[in-house]
Amino acid sequence: MDRLLSVQEVADRLSTGVRFPRRLIEERRITFVKIGRHVRIPESAVEAFVSAKTVEPVALRPMALGRAA
Repeated sequence: MDRLLSVQEVADRLSTGVRFPRRLIEERRITFVKIGRHVRIPESAVEAFVSAKTVEPVALRPMALGRAA
């Protein structure tokens, strides 16, 4: 079973304020669990969100580096 994180814990892991995870929950962009009036986010959902938003670097061709516009 996954560890359930509070909104504050998710914000700390993402190095953001609590507004960002709350917005993700409101827009249903991340999996969450409601326990009474509390909202918890599974640890795997945070990891999946980060890996889905990760952008790989693009290798520039050496020729394009010296060109002026």
